[in-house]
Amino acid sequence: MRAVGVKAFGGPDVLEMMDVATPEPRPGEALVKIAFAGVNFLDIYMRRGEYGVAAGTPPLPRILGREGAGQVVAVGTGVTDVKPGDRVAWCVSEASYAEFAAVPAWRLVRVPDDVPLDLACALQLQGATAHYLATATFPLKAGDVALVHSGAGGVGQILIQLAKALGAKVIATVGSEAKVAIARARGADHVIVTGKEDFLPQVLELTGRGCDVVYDAVGRDTIARSIAACRRRGLVALYGASSGAVEAIDPLVLAGAGSIFFTRPHLADYMQDAAEIGARANDLFTLLKDGRLKIAVDRVFSLDAAREAHAALESRATTGKLLLKVSA
Repeated sequence: MRAVGVKAFGGPDVLEMMDVATPEPRPGEALVKIAFAGVNFLDIYMRRGEYGVAAGTPPLPRILGREGAGQVVAVGTGVTDVKPGDRVAWCVSEASYAEFAAVPAWRLVRVPDDVPLDLACALQLQGATAHYLATATFPLKAGDVALVHSGAGGVGQILIQLAKALGAKVIATVGSEAKVAIARARGADHVIVTGKEDFLPQVLELTGRGCDVVYDAVGRDTIARSIAACRRRGLVALYGASSGAVEAIDPLVLAGAGSIFFTRPHLADYMQDAAEIGARANDLFTLLKDGRLKIAVDRVFSLDAAREAHAALESRATTGKLLLKVSA
């Protein structure tokens, strides 16, 4: 089968098409013919070699991609929850930049018949991330104020909508004037253009005390001011690093900013079993079908164009999900 992977870490140019054996489903796995694979910053971090073995990085060469949607074509022994012919989607499982993937069956969610596979794929990693951030890392409730960085990005757009559905007030940051309308359309109460003005004084002026929670996917460029933008005993959730990795946080800075709680969550820790995965997916599919959640697919690339997809995402000029179309 065809698959896109890396034999060395580096920029988008290290991505290459490989001819590899189609996997056989082992006990507990399902073999899925992939229709769409999601492109995420996690893939970029792994392509660069920024996620170590402790975070689950296998040795090179490796096939990239941790999110996909398609149709089950075979199952291994012991699999009863899905069968050949089922439309499924998943995230937090390796090697979706390929024509087929063997996925642990407990990680799969069935896609409702009235949900297209491209949207089902787009909703997995980013949707589950937004869901756990809004409902578990800091369970939002009516009256809370959330600062959402990268509000026009894939996770940001979903996170804004979930926060509003839970009754919170949302201040979003975006990187350009062109993205203001996107964040507002998703429900943001206030939108700040970071390339034009410093978000910190704006947030403090709008809230008078700081935000209850800051969801920061930017990292190096924003983290210090994200901490300062939090209210006393508020929480900063750093879940990405589009501007570069945050190498350290001084505990005394957290104390001085008002006994701030700080966390660097991983999606896998909020998708620990089939029940948790299914509950998040069901919530998201229900909101999508009810029209209360809009998913923006920015562009769809062919599998051959994975390099271009990575370059587009790294440019930070995207306004929604990027997908690879693998098969019809």
